[in-house]
Amino acid sequence: MDYIKGIENYRSDRPSGIMVGKFDGIHRGHGLLTKKLTQHAKKKGLCSLAVTFDVSPRLRLKTDGLTDKNIITADERAMLLEKEGVDAILELEFTDELMSMEPEAFIEMLMEKCGMKYIICGTDFTFGHFGKGDVKLLSKLAKEYGFEVEVIEKIRDEKRDISSTYVREEIINGRIEQANSLLGYNYFIYGQVIHGRHIGTGMSIPTINMVPTSDKLLPPHGVYVSRVELDGMKLTGVTNLGYKPTVEKEEKKLSLETHIIDYSGDLYGEKIMVEFLRFIRPERRFESLTELSEQVKKDILAARRISEE
Repeated sequence: MDYIKGIENYRSDRPSGIMVGKFDGIHRGHGLLTKKLTQHAKKKGLCSLAVTFDVSPRLRLKTDGLTDKNIITADERAMLLEKEGVDAILELEFTDELMSMEPEAFIEMLMEKCGMKYIICGTDFTFGHFGKGDVKLLSKLAKEYGFEVEVIEKIRDEKRDISSTYVREEIINGRIEQANSLLGYNYFIYGQVIHGRHIGTGMSIPTINMVPTSDKLLPPHGVYVSRVELDGMKLTGVTNLGYKPTVEKEEKKLSLETHIIDYSGDLYGEKIMVEFLRFIRPERRFESLTELSEQVKKDILAARRISEE
């Protein structure tokens, strides 16, 4: 999959089918858009193109005061979209110029620079200055300019429309199982394994250590049942997200520490995806490493039990 930054750098020998958005989380609604886009593009011989932004419009326009963090990073988004069969991602810089572009000019840009022949969106899709463009205008422009538009209904769970805002709320409030249901996959953190202080190894409970990126939306600190895929195997883990107060009494550095059950390989330097399955307990400080070790052993037993349910 190609990842292009800046519309001036976009090149393709095929016209394109397009979806536009930040696609934070690639939740079930985004998944349906992606599936229909790739299917249509393949059928019509188009390049399936996800047009996105370097900064979320909701942050620039202050339409969501919930958090300035994203469910997935740009790298994680690219990984998920590639897995779904998207041919290319075009990342636009969300400049004042782009933000003030009239809806008609935005569509004309996609047609001229990307050869847009098809665009798919949800019923609440807006575009252009102050979101003045909507699906009604998009359908009108499609007839005038000669491209195809497909509008799909929002997917709902039992309570409300599935959206990135809804997913963010569930993650922030620690409802990780509900967030996973909305996403259609397990919330995860992807990153490189680094060296820690090897305290877990000294307790015969080795761990892999990672540092989440600063723009990543995180669930509440604590211990989670997790899962790591290695060599085609899905292995159960126990993950602590937080500041490790028992061993880090002075320097407060956020980390992700995972014990992979029944695994002893060397993963330093590798990039790993840690999936969050269920919350076990809050992070807390223990009076000694012995007390910490005993609690971790209990966490491992709980994780084994939960993974077998």
